[in-house]
Amino acid sequence: MTAYSLTPLTPQFGVEVHGVDLGDPGTDGLFPHIRALFEEHSALLFRRQVFDDTRHLAFARQFGPIEDRKADERKPGEGVEVSMVSNVRADGSVTDPNEAHTLHLKANLLWHADSTFLPVPALTNILVARVVTTEGGATELASTRAAWAAMPEALKARVRGRGAWHHYSQSRARISPELAALPQFHKWPETHWNAIWRNPVNGREALYIASHVRRFDGLPAEESQALLDDLTAFCTQPQFVYSHKWQVGDVLVWDQRAVLHRGTPWPFDQPRTLSSLCVTVSEADGLDAIRMAS
Repeated sequence: MTAYSLTPLTPQFGVEVHGVDLGDPGTDGLFPHIRALFEEHSALLFRRQVFDDTRHLAFARQFGPIEDRKADERKPGEGVEVSMVSNVRADGSVTDPNEAHTLHLKANLLWHADSTFLPVPALTNILVARVVTTEGGATELASTRAAWAAMPEALKARVRGRGAWHHYSQSRARISPELAALPQFHKWPETHWNAIWRNPVNGREALYIASHVRRFDGLPAEESQALLDDLTAFCTQPQFVYSHKWQVGDVLVWDQRAVLHRGTPWPFDQPRTLSSLCVTVSEADGLDAIRMAS
């Protein structure tokens, strides 16, 4: 077995994994160890990887089924593709700062977990740096597991036992009402998840929220947004956050059940491309425990 070593990303969560070449099929036998590190540390960083789309897909599939938001648009026989989180057009130019695509990217600057608005949410996102900027453009992670453990009981009591209703347009409305009105943000109905996710492997609880939250059970919209803002503010204090400055070849993996993330601004005239694959959560990952009645 390939030897590897670890360096903590923060005192609270996350590790950098050294000595692993994810592009080498010979390292596939390491995956049970990688999955165990994922469950324990919530975020994993692998640097200096040579990671094409084929290997990206192969690595992601070891975590579970690949999320495919465009399944209804694909022709028979077409497979899932690696998504590009990018401001670069097909002709190599960059998108304008105020066009819909760029506004969509700017919504990713809000703290969120991916795909909470889908009928089955995401277990993880595997991001790979392809083109990086000279400044800005970091990805920040916040541990809602560490934050929940440290949270005052008075704040915990406001959310414990509640479900949260999520919708894709909710986060986009925080950027632009016109963006939120686009059909792509209304493909799926509201989802209803428990606001606490207990990890079935180690029993540790994490707050499960996102900028996609529209309301909490039993609370009106305005009070729901105030609660969401208070919870997010607590979870994103510096002691719970890791900020990653990208280098080409970095691979960053995190647990959507226990981590919020966001991008940070960059000069939008500079190209930036990360390749992204989300993996859909399974029943073994605790999905049944967070389902709530509609």
